[in-house]
Amino acid sequence: MRTVVVFGAGVGLGAAVARRFGAAGYRVALVARDETRLGALVTELAADGIEAAAFPADLTRTAEIPGLIGRVRERFGRIDVIEYAPITTDLFVRATDLDVTTAQHYVDLYLLTPIAIVREVLPEMIERGEGGILIGQGVSAVRPMPNLSGLGPAMAAARNYILSLNGEIAPQGVYAGVLHIAAMIRGSAGHQIATSGKLSVGVDFTKIPVVEPADLAETLWTMLTKRDRPEDVIPPATA
Repeated sequence: MRTVVVFGAGVGLGAAVARRFGAAGYRVALVARDETRLGALVTELAADGIEAAAFPADLTRTAEIPGLIGRVRERFGRIDVIEYAPITTDLFVRATDLDVTTAQHYVDLYLLTPIAIVREVLPEMIERGEGGILIGQGVSAVRPMPNLSGLGPAMAAARNYILSLNGEIAPQGVYAGVLHIAAMIRGSAGHQIATSGKLSVGVDFTKIPVVEPADLAETLWTMLTKRDRPEDVIPPATA
């Protein structure tokens, strides 16, 4: 059986990806910091007939990734697809307020840890001649916006990495793609934070569209299975 590892498995996109891949017969490894929430998701997936296991981890600790991947392999034996879309509670920082320490946090979470994961899982995918690396991230990676920095520079670097990676590994049967989300994900931790009124970044979040996590999961599934594009933006830009 194939296995998908969902990094940043929360109540929004991560849960939806787990259900979409689980419905297609994948076993699911769930990775996030909140052990209680992971356990609840494992129970929910089991009720739907999906085999899943929880792997609590802090994804900002890049050096711990080899051990984490090792634990997943011990449980499932193989890794076929990874989906990486963590959320951080400090969502945005103005570019004028961004300092090196804060930038390093974002770089660790959104660039260096994905690179570390790929280094661990890519050899077995190439050996089998199949596999997938999926990244879900905010649209500020491709559309820089005032007051919404911090994440954007790190995610832009991740975009560059994933697109370059896909060009190198696609001939070997392995896909890498990135989905840029130009909306809030309904029910997600980010959605809850953005609508809590506790953020003061000069952005009217009521004007930002809201998307369903299941629709994003379906887009990621389509990108992986059709392999007709290495990146997409949801919802698409309007004229």
